Amino acid sequence: MLKKSPLFFLFTLLLPACFVNAETVEQLDKGKQSLPPFTAHYSILHKSDVVGTAVRQLSYQADGNINYHYETKIEWLIFSQTRSETSILSIHNNQVIPQHYTYTREGAGKDKYYEWIYHANDNTAQDLGRKRDVTPLDFTHNLQDKLSYHLQHRLNLIADAKQKEYIYSVVNTSGTVSDHVYQYDNEEELILPYGLVKTIRFKREVKEKERITYAWFAPDLDYLLVKLYQVKAGNSQFEAQLSSIEMNDGTSLK
Repeated sequence: MLKKSPLFFLFTLLLPACFVNAETVEQLDKGKQSLPPFTAHYSILHKSDVVGTAVRQLSYQADGNINYHYETKIEWLIFSQTRSETSILSIHNNQVIPQHYTYTREGAGKDKYYEWIYHANDNTAQDLGRKRDVTPLDFTHNLQDKLSYHLQHRLNLIADAKQKEYIYSVVNTSGTVSDHVYQYDNEEELILPYGLVKTIRFKREVKEKERITYAWFAPDLDYLLVKLYQVKAGNSQFEAQLSSIEMNDGTSLK
């Protein structure tokens, strides 16, 4: 059996990269389309060597819902893999409401595909891959899918970055619900391919898997994620660094 790469968890942990300033929160509360479409680029490193890239995109559908997409491509030794993840969602009262989630993994290891539809009003969901209904689910407490909670975290930082802990309930592909906890860790100034940025760092620890993930957000970029670093059982796993951002008008913010 192929062992999971040290980069395995990168795909589900890299946080969103859309620009929203604090003044847009009130607009978001009113349900307006205030998140600008964007494409963000990251480099994935292992022991200082670039082993892959990641692209995160936000766009609007004709019905006004948000299409939030994330894709990684990794080439590391004999390991080659592409992952694609998309969440279709809406935002009401500054809360992200997931509607449709898809996930595809191809390359090294067993190919995987998941597809879920969420019915927040009925507190139910459909696992289309396994052809089953999952109920009950409590969407009244801001329940998220495995990608949409990234966007919720970003909105929460914009609204109030002074909290020491943020907790998100997430529906796993198995149908269970688990809490993803981010704790304030420190402040730090970083030099990245994107440039020099002042950051606030958060930590997420999964004790049963001996895994710790550190995530750096830049207040001057409206709490954009600019760096991610993971350690498992004391061993360095990967690092992701922001390289550039393109807005919908084609301009680059690098």
